[in-house]
Amino acid sequence: QVQLVESGGGLVQAGGSLRLSCAASGTTFNWYVMGWFRQAPGKEREFIAVISRTGDNTHYQDSVKGRFTISRDNARNTVHLEMSSLKPEDTAVYYCAANHDVVLHTAAPEYDYWGQGTRVTVSS
Repeated sequence: QVQLVESGGGLVQAGGSLRLSCAASGTTFNWYVMGWFRQAPGKEREFIAVISRTGDNTHYQDSVKGRFTISRDNARNTVHLEMSSLKPEDTAVYYCAANHDVVLHTAAPEYDYWGQGTRVTVSS
């Protein structure tokens, strides 16, 4: 069983930055592809970014390319999401997820384990 705990959310002004972290336990972390998703009020959960097991490969949703960076530290069992140039439309609950595969999945149903989420609010 994999436990994922996100942190780092909060309130930030438009144009600001935040760094989200997700700590994993209960597993061999580098067996898992790690993804970040978000869900805004009244909307479906959407893919943001994914990183391969080794961290060599990443993929992003178009709307966050150039603004968000996903990274992982396999020695510390953590994955991060660096967010900059934040916009009010980035407001959402952000979730990290783990997938026991080698494919960089972008669909939420492909992920096996989820954290509880951390809320990000971007004010205009």
